[in-house]
Amino acid sequence: MPAPKLSLLIAAGLLCTLSSSWSQLPPLFKAQTVDDKISIGYGLAIADVDGDKKPDILLADKNEFVWYQNPTWQKHLLAKNLTPQDNVCIAAADIDGDGKCEIAVGAGWNPGDTVNSGAVFYLIAPADRTQPWTPVELHHEPTVHRMWWVHDDSGKYSLFVAPLHGRGNSNGAGEGSKLLQYIMPANPRDEWKTVVVNNLMHMTHNFDPVQWDGDNAQEILFAGKEGVLLLDQKNTNWTARQLINHGKNKDFLGAGEVRLGHLGDQKILATIEPMHGTNVVVYTVLPTGEWQRHLVDDQVADGHALACADLLQAGKDQIIAGWRGKNNFGEFGIKIYSPKDSTGHEWTSAWIDHGKMACEDLKVADLNGDGVPEIIAAGRATQNVKIYWNGAVQSGKK
Repeated sequence: MPAPKLSLLIAAGLLCTLSSSWSQLPPLFKAQTVDDKISIGYGLAIADVDGDKKPDILLADKNEFVWYQNPTWQKHLLAKNLTPQDNVCIAAADIDGDGKCEIAVGAGWNPGDTVNSGAVFYLIAPADRTQPWTPVELHHEPTVHRMWWVHDDSGKYSLFVAPLHGRGNSNGAGEGSKLLQYIMPANPRDEWKTVVVNNLMHMTHNFDPVQWDGDNAQEILFAGKEGVLLLDQKNTNWTARQLINHGKNKDFLGAGEVRLGHLGDQKILATIEPMHGTNVVVYTVLPTGEWQRHLVDDQVADGHALACADLLQAGKDQIIAGWRGKNNFGEFGIKIYSPKDSTGHEWTSAWIDHGKMACEDLKVADLNGDGVPEIIAAGRATQNVKIYWNGAVQSGKK
């Protein structure tokens, strides 16, 4: 693979209308193409694959699962052609504390088949992790779509997998989508125990492992047709609290993506609405505990990627959203949205990538250890993987 080429992408004017405490120009983002010959960049994960303490990029492509080795971004094959249908998702995390990640993947993608589609595999690492890994097939529900590793209060990880639809579901109606918890046995080749965490919602496009309360366990924000749920485990029992739905927020028509963010000590929820939607939305919490909806951008098309992070080192998170279709102006790409003040009621935006990334998925992570996160994105129609290097340190914002 040829050495990646650098191009300069300037996100300019983002905070030009802000108050004096927020009147800082955004950093420069240098866009680096890691791969321009992928098929469909269905899903990304960021984790240290080889144990060198540098986060690597992992990709679920159409027929292959691959990883790109930091810092050269050399491409290595994990597995290929696990099912006749497309791959769709990947999850990676160091779940045993040895400094090297474990990997699970989802495949068999056919959202129109709510009976026989889908597949889940755990990948067993070879001694040389740059060589292909060994897949172990696990139980699955149809239309497997998203997965994450999530840890409990003791720090023990389980794999969580969400299908798009419930079994036998038709047009978003019928059985609910079963969010499953997979508990790894001592020998990962043995049968994994599964637990139904939630099956109340339909068309559940994505979820977000978060730290919500004061314990050490991760909670889950779960987005779907009916709303956004907060799922919390106490001992072995899971509870579900409805944060957002149409009854509480009349303009809510379902959500495809959800992420937790912070404006200082205040939690915010960012969503893309509806599924594959047109709107970037922020929810702020009222003194009553209810969540108030704020429309940030209604010019998204096929919105499919979302993150919250303080890229600008402003002490408050920004929202990063990517979409893969052309909007009313023929535009697609990635935008960054920054709050005008600490309330989160009004936001201003700038392009990170304008027309060169038909964004299917994105992640935010510090790839070079300078203390500020980068954006990593994969494109569908553009068939590319890119890093947007964050210049906040060089520009003196750190």
